[in-house]
Amino acid sequence: MKFPEELLYTESHEWVKNEGGEVIIGLTDYAQHQLKDIVYVEIPEVGLKFRKGESIGVVESVKTVADIYSPVSGKIKEGNITLKDHPQFVNEDPYGKGWLVKMEIQDKEELEGLLSARDYQGLLPKE
Repeated sequence: MKFPEELLYTESHEWVKNEGGEVIIGLTDYAQHQLKDIVYVEIPEVGLKFRKGESIGVVESVKTVADIYSPVSGKIKEGNITLKDHPQFVNEDPYGKGWLVKMEIQDKEELEGLLSARDYQGLLPKE
């Protein structure tokens, strides 16, 4: 599994790419591996606001349904609409074409509470 060093991570298995006043959010390689074959991704509408920790969408796999949690507070700027027809992108390329949403950050200090790649890997079960 891959855990790019330049990204930040949550305990609920989302990754965050900080791009100044905006972040890109997706599911980690570990999360997509646990979910197996993803068949549906529900992402929020552009313009909706969320607080850190709130559910912003759902990922459905042949195995289960899982919430996607907002790692920061902010407003949705863009959703990856290609996932509607190609939810498997989350499995195939979780850090690339499988991204979920772009969000305008309300409070940049919330980024400081996220995990580094090393810290995130330390939370995962040893196989």
